[in-house]
Amino acid sequence: MKSKSNSLTGLLPVLFGFFIMGFCDIVGITSDYVQKTFGWSSTMTGFVPSMVFIWFLFLGIPVGNAMNRWGRKNTVLISLGATIVGMFLPLVVYDGVTCMIAYALLGIGNAVLQVSLNPLLSNVISNRKLLTSSLTAGQVIKAVSSLVGPEFVMLAVSLFGEQNWHYCFPILGAVTILSAVWLILTPIPREQPSEGGISFGETFGLLKDRTILLLFLGILFVVGVDVGTNFLSSKLMAVRFGWSGEQAKFAPQVYFFSRTVGALLGAVLLSRISGVKYFRINILLCLLSVLAMMLSGNDMASLICIGAVGFFASSIFSIIYSAALTARPEAANQISGLMITAVAGGGIVTPVMGLGIDLAGMTGGIVIILVCVLYLAFCACRIKAA
Repeated sequence: MKSKSNSLTGLLPVLFGFFIMGFCDIVGITSDYVQKTFGWSSTMTGFVPSMVFIWFLFLGIPVGNAMNRWGRKNTVLISLGATIVGMFLPLVVYDGVTCMIAYALLGIGNAVLQVSLNPLLSNVISNRKLLTSSLTAGQVIKAVSSLVGPEFVMLAVSLFGEQNWHYCFPILGAVTILSAVWLILTPIPREQPSEGGISFGETFGLLKDRTILLLFLGILFVVGVDVGTNFLSSKLMAVRFGWSGEQAKFAPQVYFFSRTVGALLGAVLLSRISGVKYFRINILLCLLSVLAMMLSGNDMASLICIGAVGFFASSIFSIIYSAALTARPEAANQISGLMITAVAGGGIVTPVMGLGIDLAGMTGGIVIILVCVLYLAFCACRIKAA
């Protein structure tokens, strides 16, 4: 690789890419509008997040291989291009199928972005400590994007009316164009291509290791908790307590704000205490929060429970991810691709939640989150074997 630069010139456009990464979380609030617009059932609406997150299952490993040929910066630009096309598509044709295709392109772009953006940081940062802090900063920027995402949706609704909620897509598309142009105009040294590639057989063969399988499912279920709570939060407040669309948007915002605060606190505390101990304490408190959400008959108490789930689950992904790399350090690249593939859990859990809502109301949806948290509690008890 050519010489790296720690200047803000190269760092800022890469970090801005993390803001684009957070756009996928609009599926929570926009799925409500999709359901109203097209008269879909909760089960059908549950497939909206699937169209975003299922692509991690198919793209994580092959994109990692292709990135060796394309280069990290070019791969990020490809991801931004897919996002831009998806965000402007509903302006050309607006129906249920087109919206699903738009969500799919958003998910494809997001999957490719997650595989390529973190490694691209190492092209502009040479100091290991600065790289770690920059990765943390990127996750905080992503969380901020998730927090303000509902505002983009409500901006479109306020400007163009509820029937034109889909105008939030081109707003996000315009921001993505800004990110792409900024990155194109920024010279970033290309990395030296590595030798060989990672085969599907070798990567998925790692699941024969019980510890890796335990942690792989842990990633799948923690993403399920994250996406599922986001998906459920506004619906819970609207259905149980009669909140309007304007009011209900605060539920996912409370969730993402709490997750941001929890991630910042976790970054500090995890440098001082055991990750496994922190995992066990937080997943227990997360479990109690989900149970309280299920039983709550008060809107403010339910909102607090939603925030508590985000707060206590915020650092679990990084703990499990780190434990997987530590378990098999000689296969770090393969494990990294495998764990990113498990992010598809966000697309698997929500259709099941939609079915649960159709069968048993909001309680049915919360039960699915509870099952995910129970597995994570089991994982926390067994993770010592990693």
